[in-house]
Amino acid sequence: MSKIYRIAIIGCGGIANGKHMPSLKKLKNIEMVAFCDIIPERAEKAAEEYGAEDAKVYTDYNEVFADKTIDIVHVCTPNDSHAEIAIAAMEADKHVMCEKPMAKTAADARRMVEVAKSTGKKLTVGYNNRFRTDSRYLKEVCEAGDLGEIYFAKAHAIRRRAVPTWGVFLDEEKQGGGPLIDIGTHALDLTLWMMNNYKPKAVLGTAFHKLSSRENAANAWGPWDPEKFTVEDSAFGMITMENGATIMLESSWALNVVKSGEAICTLCGTEGGADMWDGLVINGEKHSKLYDQKIQLGASGVAFYDGASEDAPDVEMRLWIEAIEQDKDPVVTAEQACVVSEILEAIYESSKTGKAVYFNN
Repeated sequence: MSKIYRIAIIGCGGIANGKHMPSLKKLKNIEMVAFCDIIPERAEKAAEEYGAEDAKVYTDYNEVFADKTIDIVHVCTPNDSHAEIAIAAMEADKHVMCEKPMAKTAADARRMVEVAKSTGKKLTVGYNNRFRTDSRYLKEVCEAGDLGEIYFAKAHAIRRRAVPTWGVFLDEEKQGGGPLIDIGTHALDLTLWMMNNYKPKAVLGTAFHKLSSRENAANAWGPWDPEKFTVEDSAFGMITMENGATIMLESSWALNVVKSGEAICTLCGTEGGADMWDGLVINGEKHSKLYDQKIQLGASGVAFYDGASEDAPDVEMRLWIEAIEQDKDPVVTAEQACVVSEILEAIYESSKTGKAVYFNN
């Protein structure tokens, strides 16, 4: 019989309930045995719905990590505690999946990478958009060289009016930023992964507080409180890579624009291009004529598991557990996620100083 992996969930709020626990519950070789939250009722509810028979509830994650039978920890807390909890878990001999972004600061992200190396534990970050059907298909296209050298790209994370008004999303101290670190991080991760390019050279960025001070603003989740809106409402960056490739990153929770879309990218290569705005469209030139090809992504076209498509979170969790079981690198490596955090931080720094930020790789 294969090993049953015992998992602890640290932080039993929205992302744990919306992604981690429902998808983990579908796997036959795991048990969720520990649930930790500073609000005991949330941990108790999670344990009742998703826990194994011997599941325990905690308010202190250090008590969780003292349990030597726990193999894996999922960190689903606000950004400012990601590094502290993930490092403590790895030092306690646990593999870790940490929600995105990897950490509030690039320095913390780098510390997480070093601890993963020194302890030999696996560390991944929850960039679940890599596991969508369109993303995985486009990755195959890129790896096959169908687009040639990808030298220009756009990472899109644009909402017209969809500011999250719950939790700590608007709290700069807890989160480290707004839409850039929240949804821009997904778009950037996806773009770098498609390009397989993790060597930034310079970043120029701007972050705006233009609409956040408005009272009674139109918003998908109701008006925000301007007094609590301490993060940017939009942010933009131009990233140049060591090989000359250039990425434009755009992110917003509130922006006067008609066309919205997030966790998508546009790629331009020497042999062709791709975009995800209206489904996945590949473009190029054949026999002296231009073409656009919309990819049909039904289950019959792309199958990842037993002949049927899975939802992205289900694929993400399954492949994460497989990486541990088979002792291989997770799809999202700690090193890749760290570069994302370094670029995001550089955009914020550039916005504050008005100067470009240069990397010393």
